[in-house]
Parts: sequence; structure tokens; C-alpha cells
Amino acid sequence: MYGIGLWLECWGFDIHNELFLRGGPFPPRRPRRLPLQETLLTNGRRLRLPRPRRHRKHQDIISAAVTPAFAEQFPAVNGLGVSIARLDLAAGGVIPLHTHPAASEILVVIQGTITAGFISSFDNKVYVKTLNKGDVMVFPQGLLHFQINSGKTPAVAFVSFGGQNPGLQITDFALFKNDFPTELVAKTTFLDVAQIKKLMGVLGGTN
Repeated sequence: MYGIGLWLECWGFDIHNELFLRGGPFPPRRPRRLPLQETLLTNGRRLRLPRPRRHRKHQDIISAAVTPAFAEQFPAVNGLGVSIARLDLAAGGVIPLHTHPAASEILVVIQGTITAGFISSFDNKVYVKTLNKGDVMVFPQGLLHFQINSGKTPAVAFVSFGGQNPGLQITDFALFKNDFPTELVAKTTFLDVAQIKKLMGVLGGTN
């Protein structure tokens, strides 16, 4: 696997959900080590998840890509209360303000320079830190936070979560990428209608 080598070690478990991670129809004599996104066995059937690509396709508007390994994409974490994702940011790329309502997050930078921050829920204090390779930052559950590639080269980071389905709500998308009526957005955000319509046009909103 490109980047950090991640390993999951277990016996085959959770017979009620029929999710097993093992090398055959019977539990092995000792745990096997299987690379992340290698062969899994679900309900006794072989399942292959795609390997991460070395060059990921960025979304144009944010110049970044997120490759999640949540319960939906990586069933081995089902019931374990953990998950992970990879962030790829082009120079100037951004993961915009967002929240994870169901889990806290830890970010570790693998390549490049990332400026990251979050906003506290008590006094709206902003905490911002510029992170380099090997640096780590924590984002408490439910708080607005962001990541920006503040360097001149591509940046890569892994983020791990204290939940198998951390959830995601991107603030800009919640306001401007749906059918939220413009007059209500204006009333609740104090933005002018012209700016709201512009943002909805860019992000795909319909009102």
C-alpha cells in the first residue's frame, strides 16, 4: 500500500453480523496479519476492496481528494468503533469547514505542509496550527474544523476517527448545495442575496 502501512490483526469475530477476517472457513490457530484494503471475507465470501491509487483525482473546487475507509468502504471496522481516511491536497487545496457529528478525529501529516484548525463550541475561539511531516493534531467531536495545503507542493495526511461512521457535514454544502431557500439562508446567515445566489450557482444549489 502506498503511504503508511496499516495492519489489522484479529481472529474472526462478531458471528451475529457474520463478519470475519480470516484465512479460511475455520478460525486460524493464531491471528493473521492482513494489510488494509487487502482480501476480506464477509459471510464466508471473498471481498476485494480497491487499492488506493498513487494519484487521486481532486475535486476541482477544493483541489483535494478524500479516500475514506469507514464501515461502508472497509467492512472490517464494523463494530470496532474506529475508521480512517486519506487526504490528498494539491498546492492551495482545502478541506473546507466541516464537522463529524459522531466521532473525534486525529490527523497526521505524511507529506507537505498543512494549516489546520477548529472552532471551540463555548466561546468560538479559533485554534490554528501549521503542521509539517510527522505532526499531529486532534479535532474534537462535532466541532467545525478545516485543513488547507499551505505549502507549494502536494500534501498527504491520514485522519483516524473514534467511530466506524464519523458522519460528515460540510458547512458550505449544507448552506449552498441543496434547496435551502435563498431568503432563509439570507435571514439566518446575514449574507446578501446576490452572494448567496452566486455561491449556490458555484456549488449546485437550486433556490
